[in-house]
Amino acid sequence: MDLSNVKLIVTDLDGTLLNSNHEVSDLFFELFNKIKKHNILFTAASGRPLYSMKDKLAKIENDIIIVAENGGLAVKKDKTLLSTAMETSNLFMIDKLLKTLPEAHPVFCTKDQAFTTSSNPELLKLLAEFYKNYDAINSVNDINEPVYKVAIYHEVSSEQFLYPHLKHLEGNLKVKVSANHWVDISEMKANKGHAVALIQKEYNISYEETLVFGDYNNDLEMLKRAHFSYAMENAHPQVKKTANFSTKSNDNFGVESILRKLLYSKEK
Repeated sequence: MDLSNVKLIVTDLDGTLLNSNHEVSDLFFELFNKIKKHNILFTAASGRPLYSMKDKLAKIENDIIIVAENGGLAVKKDKTLLSTAMETSNLFMIDKLLKTLPEAHPVFCTKDQAFTTSSNPELLKLLAEFYKNYDAINSVNDINEPVYKVAIYHEVSSEQFLYPHLKHLEGNLKVKVSANHWVDISEMKANKGHAVALIQKEYNISYEETLVFGDYNNDLEMLKRAHFSYAMENAHPQVKKTANFSTKSNDNFGVESILRKLLYSKEK
């Protein structure tokens, strides 16, 4: 496979670049420093909030584009490239709907912090990893800044127990099963594919020059933006069906193995 013409690399984080301990490997950072010498644009695209992504990628955050909240927010250094917050009417409609689903535990995501109306102990444990900057609130009326995404947690399976009650919102909103326990809702344009398309246009990079890695359904749109689209071995079946290629799991350096091949193609 000839990866020598790749000019843009985009990777998801959880289940993709991060291992099961939510860590970025030392090998990745070593490969990144080599990739940077080839003037390849690198983008991290995740459902995580901006501050969490910066924490995970602190060593390289000034050298990359960060697409947070499933594409609702994109930044390069201190410059905002994309910002698609939720309409207030949609936010209140979703909140009203979720109150009819007792097993749904919402997290309302803003640029610098998250808010939850839930006291579910399992959710609160996860917030320590994914949304360290969070506050418990009584009502969405307590939020005084734009919300980019509503992330909804289910203790057993978001796809089985939440998505069927939320899928009717599709067409007006993006409703994505983003992990085993999570469903994310955002505005239609707040998706990773839209963010990647904007980056491709801004930097004059084509479909054939783009390399993308993903593992879950919130990656589907961005996988469609690249010829070199890779599903992780641990990916959701729909992701494997959508991607053009596959690689090893996130715990077996699947992203790093393809980056090595890219460097070989560039340097041979």
